[in-house]
Amino acid sequence: MKTHKGAAKRFTLTGTGKMVRAAGRRGHFRRRMSLRILQHLDRTFEVHKTVQRRLRRALPYIAKHSR
Repeated sequence: MKTHKGAAKRFTLTGTGKMVRAAGRRGHFRRRMSLRILQHLDRTFEVHKTVQRRLRRALPYIAKHSR
């Protein structure tokens, strides 16, 4: 089974088994945003449980290669 490389670059697995993602809206026009918003976007967010099933299929080896 092949790993979906686009998903592999965007999602990681934590030590406790949670799937996390980075926030969007970080590409450009960041100077317009307030510092409070930018600090909020620097955090990682847990992936919703309805999406995790599809991600497990796209990332079959995520548990093997995560830290």
